[in-house]
Amino acid sequence: MSEPSLNGLTADAALPTDVEVRPAYDAARVEAAVRELLIGIGEDPDRDGLRDTPTRVARAYTEIFAGLRQEPRDVLTTTFDLGHDELVVVRDIEVFSVCEHHLLPFHGVAHVGYIPAADGRIAGLSKIARLVDLYARRPQVQERLTTQIADAMTEVAGARGVIVVVECQHLCMAMRGVRKPWARAVTSAVRGQLRNPATRAEAMSLIRARSGER
Repeated sequence: MSEPSLNGLTADAALPTDVEVRPAYDAARVEAAVRELLIGIGEDPDRDGLRDTPTRVARAYTEIFAGLRQEPRDVLTTTFDLGHDELVVVRDIEVFSVCEHHLLPFHGVAHVGYIPAADGRIAGLSKIARLVDLYARRPQVQERLTTQIADAMTEVAGARGVIVVVECQHLCMAMRGVRKPWARAVTSAVRGQLRNPATRAEAMSLIRARSGER
């Protein structure tokens, strides 16, 4: 028999249906690949400044790509019974991710607004930030990152409405190719009750608000 979860969904119903089983992180393989990369670009991986670089990169990648071995249910675990049925917005959540096309970073902010589940339980605010980190710490494209956050808030947290807006600068546009360092990509995803024009407008006004602005 399925046990009820904190947000009123059964434990089985709260699980996403597309959970991937991934192999364990292979640091030795990453180190070997980085060494080959250095050779490929014409460097000497045994010189003093690069000798430990493969190890450093392998160690850094365990953190940068930690989201590959996490799922939304791992972080959306804490809710509070406040009987709240109004809009909640968490704004300016820092985003650091890696573009899967060129393996170069993109960074910026995410704004997440949601209307809690029907039972009024709200998600811990830090858990929403952790959800953004979870999906950002994977090889990504910004469009998919935005959609994944919105879907997890709906399917796992049980939110009746969700809006996610992500604004980022991409180094693949800044340091190569078109070389437009100040260009920012803005993506959005809207679910459920936040598709209502009035509610969506309220959420966007909160997201766009800045200290001192009216």
